[in-house]
Amino acid sequence: MSEAEILFEIRDGLGLMTLNRPKALNALSHGMILEMERVMPQWERDPAVKAVVLRGAGDRAFCAGGDVAGLYREMRDNPSGTVRRDFFRDEYIVNRRIYRFAKPWISLIDGINMGGGVGLSAHGSHSVASEKFLFAMPETTIGLFPDVGGGYFLTRLPGALGTFLALTSHRLKAADALWAGIVHAYVPSAAFGDLQAALGAADLSGPDADRKVDAVIARFAGDAGMPSLPAMMPDIDRCFSAESLAGIVDRLGKHPGEWAQKQLAALMKLSPLSMAITLEQLKRCANRSFEDTMTIEYRMSQRCMQKGHDFFEGVRALLIDKDQKPQWNPPTIDGVTAAMVEEHFRPVSNDLFFD
Repeated sequence: MSEAEILFEIRDGLGLMTLNRPKALNALSHGMILEMERVMPQWERDPAVKAVVLRGAGDRAFCAGGDVAGLYREMRDNPSGTVRRDFFRDEYIVNRRIYRFAKPWISLIDGINMGGGVGLSAHGSHSVASEKFLFAMPETTIGLFPDVGGGYFLTRLPGALGTFLALTSHRLKAADALWAGIVHAYVPSAAFGDLQAALGAADLSGPDADRKVDAVIARFAGDAGMPSLPAMMPDIDRCFSAESLAGIVDRLGKHPGEWAQKQLAALMKLSPLSMAITLEQLKRCANRSFEDTMTIEYRMSQRCMQKGHDFFEGVRALLIDKDQKPQWNPPTIDGVTAAMVEEHFRPVSNDLFFD
């Protein structure tokens, strides 16, 4: 038998969860999500488990995202299959379980953390980044949108930073993620083992368990270095606070300097429809609950999973054929209509609601 894609162990009072697809950068398969959905309620109820620690196997990635290539293959080989429906539904249920988890949820992020991986870490009580940490929400590069609760946490970042990250797929290292509040602490990779052992030895009982975890992490925390985002924020706020996609493009075009032109060039390569629905997602989710956000994102996901959507063209061009030449539909921002955008927010037959 091949080794399991996700490993579970209870040791020293910790529920240890390891994403175990290192060759695939620990990308989330539907099977991994289902296993998390099965184990999490058990650990939440189990008095022998005082906290959960989530890590990624290997030395390159925590989790590079969802297995979108698998979704593409299902559309190609089995158009009537249900994985495209169930994958997102189950993933979002897990995201919500993490957000509402009754015990400390501690992600030790030693490498790439993008897309679906962010959904496993950003909503927990504690996320710790190492020097190998690399964050991005790169969904617009494949014709999707920043899901897994992106509409919730991105809209709560400083200024227009969330919009900037959502549209451009800009990558952040540990110092910038710490400054933005995307992660809670920086700990050198070499200390992760000792940190985990210290968490296992600590008394994490009582209503102040999160504070006790903070104190343990603080013993190992180091200096992540100087963030670059503070110097960029005036430009980000100026350009990415526009109300429309066309307005953002216009401000970037008129903004002096190499930075704005670089961002504009990046946007021009992306799916116009994906960018438009992303901007609308952020507007609609800005003041909504986590559960409402997940309902909205599930509706969006199911529209994106329909045949002929830019998502499948983006995955084909970037991950399957790798020709890097997606043919977006429509090909220009001007071609995106309000009706096209609105389609992504309509209720679906199997709407995802939470109690």
